[in-house]
Amino acid sequence: MIIGIPRGLLYYRYKHLWLNFFEELGIDYIVSPETNKEIVTSGMAYAVDEACITSKIYLGHVEWLLDKCDYILVPRISDCGSAGKVCTKFQAIYDLAANTFRDRNIKLLYYNVDSSVADSEMAAFLKMGRFLGRKKSRCLYAYFKGKQAQKNAQFLELNEQQHLLKENKIKILIIAHRYTIFDKYLGEPILKHLHKLDTVPIIGDIAPKKEAIAKSVEISETLPWAFNRELVGSIILYRDRVDGIILVSAFPCGPDSLVNEIIIRKIKDKPVLNLVIDGQEGMAGIETRLESFVDIIRFKKGEFTWKQ
Repeated sequence: MIIGIPRGLLYYRYKHLWLNFFEELGIDYIVSPETNKEIVTSGMAYAVDEACITSKIYLGHVEWLLDKCDYILVPRISDCGSAGKVCTKFQAIYDLAANTFRDRNIKLLYYNVDSSVADSEMAAFLKMGRFLGRKKSRCLYAYFKGKQAQKNAQFLELNEQQHLLKENKIKILIIAHRYTIFDKYLGEPILKHLHKLDTVPIIGDIAPKKEAIAKSVEISETLPWAFNRELVGSIILYRDRVDGIILVSAFPCGPDSLVNEIIIRKIKDKPVLNLVIDGQEGMAGIETRLESFVDIIRFKKGEFTWKQ
């Protein structure tokens, strides 16, 4: 048995949990490749125009996995309890994938997480493991091993970021979901260009989750989306240690468009750049905006010099 894992959306958040879970169960898996033009084109052909670019890309990854595995992992996540709900695309992505590729004989593997009806993550993984033919005790062990691997990876990320915050360079806080900023096609070119400009990108989504959720109320007490609350809270955690903030969102993400407007209105002590990625080819326009933004920060810090 081979499980296919699309390299999109929640993969960037849960990959250590997923991969270690399947490894401990002795189940082979295959992960779709880094996002490339072919995957983007494929996903856009299958998706409706109104879908955000990250959802379109996800369908491209699912399409790539068809005929290469026995099941494709597409989880449903709805309600994270006290942390809040998540964007509706994470609730609907299973049905979207199932219906989009229904004529391709697609077989999906899923688990449900919905605190409002007591569907916990652990119970969901146990149920998924039993479906795959493994004993409950082995599934429980595999789940805990996966959770520990995820915690270890988060600790290493956070520790590395703490070192970056000490660098004597311009530091820019990137407010973006992992599946946007860590995607090779969408976000990686932005990070590379910021490094080229001799700045240090600080990733908001690496901030400690519980602390960020708690701090998010200082900007908004009513945000319903858990992942956005984490990002908003990271601004409070890092704002005194960075020189500017870049908001990176995928067009036309509804939650991000609202949250970014709140951030722009509330954050007045730092320069803020709002970048919306729509999947267009070329980086010239984005690079120009990044360069101008960095020049503004250098000017405010007294480091800007005119080039003759």
